[in-house]
Amino acid sequence: MSSASESVYFIGWDVGGWNCDRNGKSRDAIVILDAARAIVGKPWRGNLRSTINSAANSEAFVAELFALCGAQAKAGEIPATLAIDTPLGFSQEFARLVTGLQAVVELGSSDTNPYLFRQTERRLFEHGLKPLSAIKDMIGSQSTKGMHVLARFAPTAVCCGVWQGGCLTAIEAYPSACKNSPTVRALQAPFGNLAHDDLDDALTCALIAWLFAAHPETLAPPPVSIPQAEGWIWVSKDTLDNSSSPQGKTERV
Repeated sequence: MSSASESVYFIGWDVGGWNCDRNGKSRDAIVILDAARAIVGKPWRGNLRSTINSAANSEAFVAELFALCGAQAKAGEIPATLAIDTPLGFSQEFARLVTGLQAVVELGSSDTNPYLFRQTERRLFEHGLKPLSAIKDMIGSQSTKGMHVLARFAPTAVCCGVWQGGCLTAIEAYPSACKNSPTVRALQAPFGNLAHDDLDDALTCALIAWLFAAHPETLAPPPVSIPQAEGWIWVSKDTLDNSSSPQGKTERV
């Protein structure tokens, strides 16, 4: 099993819904970077559903992502870190509610509601960010799609917010918040704008994947109190430093 530090490639996935081929505005987007942060092949946008269905394991899945981008990769020789822009878990409170009708005692504002937001998202609210909820903001399709890929190709949670399987390490990213990050903006600058916002978000995810492997000290880690099952949104530390003002508020897309 590979680790993020051994990764040769860094893949960003901006997630569309299960049937996003019917949605011209929002679809799956993939950008692959090599170790020198050069784009591999050509960024791709479409629906990954058939690719997910056909891949037998993580090596085949990564190889098919390369093929979609017009590049070649040999199965078993492509350790990769995949950063995924969608919630990859649900809160413990929500899980207990739907599996055992266990209720919390008191509920307040939306951004503190533990049914709607995980701890990682509630912490982002404290920094002035506005992440979307997989429960209330119509991204349940994307969330289940991302979690399905984890279950198929990277099912082992090695620590909070990090999953592995075969050649693949997977994490959760949040490209909208990174607009406030000097670190990420500097890495994005050489690329300019890609052909679609979905592709720009996928590029940001790929850069977060690269930072996670090459410079993990630049990303904010999960506190030990975060439940592993809820996962963690990996953002740069300077995203949080630059997001406390109203100008820093962004929504997850």
